Amino acid sequence: MSNDETLLLAHLKQEHPASSWVGGLILMETVVSTQEEAKRLAEDGAKEGTSVFAEEQTGGRGRMGRKWHSPRGKGIWMSIILRPKLPLLSTPQLTLLAGVAVCRAIRRATGVQTGIKWPNDLLISDRKVCGILLESCMSEGQLQYCIAGIGIDANLQEDDYPDFLKGIATSLRIERGGVPVHRMELAGEVLAELELLYTLYMEQGFRPIGMLWESLSVTLGRQVALNTAQGRREGKAIGLDNDGGLLLESGTGQVFSVCSGEIEMI
Repeated sequence: MSNDETLLLAHLKQEHPASSWVGGLILMETVVSTQEEAKRLAEDGAKEGTSVFAEEQTGGRGRMGRKWHSPRGKGIWMSIILRPKLPLLSTPQLTLLAGVAVCRAIRRATGVQTGIKWPNDLLISDRKVCGILLESCMSEGQLQYCIAGIGIDANLQEDDYPDFLKGIATSLRIERGGVPVHRMELAGEVLAELELLYTLYMEQGFRPIGMLWESLSVTLGRQVALNTAQGRREGKAIGLDNDGGLLLESGTGQVFSVCSGEIEMI
């Protein structure tokens, strides 16, 4: 067992002794993608809560196939296996849930006031500090598992970012004035918060999660725009609908829901 794995297990056992996910931690050095490693484990029958961490990803990816910059030892690159008994149409709610869990964990562990851009990017002063990717697998019409991929820029410094990310991305260390983050403690908080909210969701449904998301949002109250099959649409973000879609109010007072897409805050 590596030193980092020992620290992570110790933190979870001490701070979150009721966790049922403690036994499923897998720490790796260099991988193409923690998503792919977690998928392989899920296909082999790994239990819910099994979590894959990597020191470095050479082919990490975010939403819409974008590459995720994952330098060695600088961030938290992780993927968690979930096996929810849900219809496939409900899985976007898990994306919002993961965003809430990570946001709350970061705030508690580091004191950095992150906020959520719909659906699940975490921002600090409009710069991205964390991305979340949820992927699902269906078989014979049934949801078999979901993989929640989480990438947190924990200890990157300005010169760690390639030119195309400078001014767009930030890290917790940068936002803490150069004070580094204890990555394993933060990872433990993320896992514990995710398990807590996932259990709440399975017991009480989406509404409690939606309320938490709204309280942490940096999207609500702002004008946003997105491109749809019907063309560009704009409106003021005013809340979530019952399914987790973003409610927008147009300039004419019409309220409509956005279920997917990339929004631009204007």
